[in-house]
Amino acid sequence: MIATRSAGEIHQAERRRRPRGAVRDGLVAAGLELARAGGPDAVVLREATRMVGVVPNAAYRHFADRDELLAAVCAAAMGELADRMAAGVARVPGPHGDPAAAGLRLGAIGTAYLEFAREEPGWFATAFALPQQHAYSAPDDGTGRDRTPLGQLRTVLDELVEAGVLSRQRRDGIEYPIWSTVHGLAVLTGAGPLRDIPEATRHHLEELTFAFIGAGLA
Repeated sequence: MIATRSAGEIHQAERRRRPRGAVRDGLVAAGLELARAGGPDAVVLREATRMVGVVPNAAYRHFADRDELLAAVCAAAMGELADRMAAGVARVPGPHGDPAAAGLRLGAIGTAYLEFAREEPGWFATAFALPQQHAYSAPDDGTGRDRTPLGQLRTVLDELVEAGVLSRQRRDGIEYPIWSTVHGLAVLTGAGPLRDIPEATRHHLEELTFAFIGAGLA
């Protein structure tokens, strides 16, 4: 006679086969997929567990509630933005400290930010959904470098100081008005009142914004 296993026994066997942390990583990945399509409001714990293929109670071994999962998804969305900004900076040629190259790297950061907001509106909204629950400026790559979007902006601004483009006296805190300016344009042309402007107009506004920032640094 063939022995049969109960649903509980099968579930326990599946758990033993999963690598440690796989369920948590899977839930965050599922949350990212949900956020990509529908923004932070679409991140639902039960739906994420369904996508991963675990019972809802399994999620509570890794996240106390839906807000805790959402906070992890927010951090992951911010990481996606950081990766795209880093890739944009890496494509800029020129040695560190060269004034022209440093200026182009600042422009690459702004361009990547705006492209991310336009191409991934769900992730962009999610990245800023719970700012009080995850840090924007903690080193996250094991090297001590701050690879967050804000950290990368600060790195380029420090390079502009070394290149003689930005005076050291004006460096302190200047990342915040720059970030506010670019973020504001991203919101206005994303879900805001400028969302339906023609592509040429949007591109012109981006150029004006970058010129405004450049003039402010000089």
